[in-house]
Amino acid sequence: MVVLNRIYTRTGDKGTTALGTGERRPKFDLRIASYGTIDETNASIGIARLHTAQEDANLDAMLGRIQNDLFDLGAELATPDTGKKLEWEPLRIVQNQVDRIEQEIDLLNSELEPLRSFVLPGGTPGSACLHLARTISRRAERMMVELAQIPGERVADPALKYVNRLSDFLFVASRYLNKKASGDVLWVPGKNR
Repeated sequence: MVVLNRIYTRTGDKGTTALGTGERRPKFDLRIASYGTIDETNASIGIARLHTAQEDANLDAMLGRIQNDLFDLGAELATPDTGKKLEWEPLRIVQNQVDRIEQEIDLLNSELEPLRSFVLPGGTPGSACLHLARTISRRAERMMVELAQIPGERVADPALKYVNRLSDFLFVASRYLNKKASGDVLWVPGKNR
């Protein structure tokens, strides 16, 4: 259980922050940046939900589950697996979470026509916000993949799979919302030459 009765601690005033293991790292450390970008993704989904709550309750519930998953993912990244036993069971993304997001992608995608052009970010307010969340999640994924390549750093396969599926989900969800309105906003190659 989390108890926050004081928001500022002053422990980061010199540019470091603590991981869940107690280890301190610079705030620019790639692991810190990775879970910070997951948090940014989560915040952008929160903004999207200001619109999806009115546009589609079923999709909004899916996004609520994803926001909780992203806290799990942030906790996983903040508590690196060093191979040592901890005094508590750290949160980890599990295959069931990957499976669920895949099923939800398939459900939303089953109502869409195949794409024959690239899609421009836009359309309904909810769709535009989901596109922004998609691009942020892609940045988080790139950072996590880079982190996983650093000797001594571990990022578990389910976490990498989940963040990869997340951007797919957000893309399909944005198309789903636009279909309910006026359809995709399509790229027209060379339109303004």
